[in-house]
Amino acid sequence: MSKRSSIIAASDEMVFQNLSESRLSVDDVMDRIVKFMARDPQSVYHFVIGTDSQVHRGHTKFVTGIVVHRLGKGAWACYRQLALPRELTSIKEKLTLETSLSQSVAHCFGEEAIGRMEELLLPYVYQGAMLETYIDIDAGTEPIVNKTSLYVQEMVERVEAMGSYAPRIKPDSIVASSYANRFTKKPVRRVM
Repeated sequence: MSKRSSIIAASDEMVFQNLSESRLSVDDVMDRIVKFMARDPQSVYHFVIGTDSQVHRGHTKFVTGIVVHRLGKGAWACYRQLALPRELTSIKEKLTLETSLSQSVAHCFGEEAIGRMEELLLPYVYQGAMLETYIDIDAGTEPIVNKTSLYVQEMVERVEAMGSYAPRIKPDSIVASSYANRFTKKPVRRVM
């Protein structure tokens, strides 16, 4: 088994958490999203998935965040964390794995899930209701500031090829660079 596939194989179990709940399945997350959106179906929503990673002693921690943002009116969010039992030193490898993990979660929230969200908003389209879906890539295009700039185009093309999600990069990729990032700082206690 390759090093890349070992993290993907270990990620087969999709379990999420947030500050108030743990052990959320994909269905649980979808239920929370639908309930959140149903409270105000006339709003504009961004459904965003993004992953960040942090190298710690002996492992690299990955956190994938899911955020449904009711623009100007709050958000509901959760995340899942994984650890790769080695310290990644390649920026391209880290960014590739981050993007792969975001895409893996996005596949769980594909056309059927997006359709379910859109159904809630459809009766209110003429009142301004709207849903946009994104995958945040934790990379930027400024070569002096972002060492990841060499790989941005490749990651953007991977996300665009999915069809259902638009890619966002720094400084707009806040789910990856801010939300997920905050949960990468502490090392995991037990590495797979």
